[in-house]
Amino acid sequence: MGGRDGISGKIGIGLRRPHVAEILSTRPAIGWLEVHPENYMAPESAQGETPALTQLLALRRDYPVSLHGVGLSLGSAEGIDRRHLARLAALADRIEPVLVSEHLAWSVSEGVYLNDLLPLPYTEEALAAVARNVTMMQEALGRAVLVENPSAYLRFRHSTIPEPEFLAELVRRTGCRLLCDVNNIFVSCTNFGEDASAYIAALPPDAIGEIHLAGHFRSERRGRPLLIDDHGSTVAAEVWALYRQALARFGPVSSLVEWDKQIPPLPVLLAEAAAAERIAASMVHADAHAW
Repeated sequence: MGGRDGISGKIGIGLRRPHVAEILSTRPAIGWLEVHPENYMAPESAQGETPALTQLLALRRDYPVSLHGVGLSLGSAEGIDRRHLARLAALADRIEPVLVSEHLAWSVSEGVYLNDLLPLPYTEEALAAVARNVTMMQEALGRAVLVENPSAYLRFRHSTIPEPEFLAELVRRTGCRLLCDVNNIFVSCTNFGEDASAYIAALPPDAIGEIHLAGHFRSERRGRPLLIDDHGSTVAAEVWALYRQALARFGPVSSLVEWDKQIPPLPVLLAEAAAAERIAASMVHADAHAW
């Protein structure tokens, strides 16, 4: 699949407001930038560009940009908001992103937007609803989109499909691709005593279009570890190890470091991206040596 998105194998960072001015002025070496489109989608009543969009368009001249949505609510049984989707499509036309992604979650009910990415049961009924929503999204954007695996803190008793199989079937039904968040896999599997390596092995390798890396918060509940995917620290050693496993299975997939809480100075984030780049380069070197 290498090369289809123009950033295959490159390492990017999530673009956050505290770093925008510095990146604009210094233009550091970054493989690509990822943004939440909701921060750049102008209200329907607005005219012209917002200052944030003007800055993003300036960065787009020098960096590939991807749109990573957090508000479309692909898991909503009532369907996705067509106005939100139209605004997303309009932004994509302006930015011409290399990738567009969303979460396997829901966050809207009866027009009320909730400030969280909420889980859904993994059932045939839920799969059909998500597939309809993904198809609608792809038709509006005129491209295949990536769907990200969530971090999990609960399991529905009536779920009948393991999460990797749910995602694989979603790919088969819609032609979408997957955003493999290895931190989310590690968080979820640790919280439920499951095997993160087996999760990676169950994903369809040809469908993986992006990998996410991030930090998490570790605590305990009733004497057992409880991990929270807070994107507020450096990537944990166990997640780096899982990243190596993911690259070994999926190949040189475009990867991105997220940091959304207690955002550090830009050099700290760039150092995390550099660490990911070293691992990716070592995997390529090892494959070439084996060949």
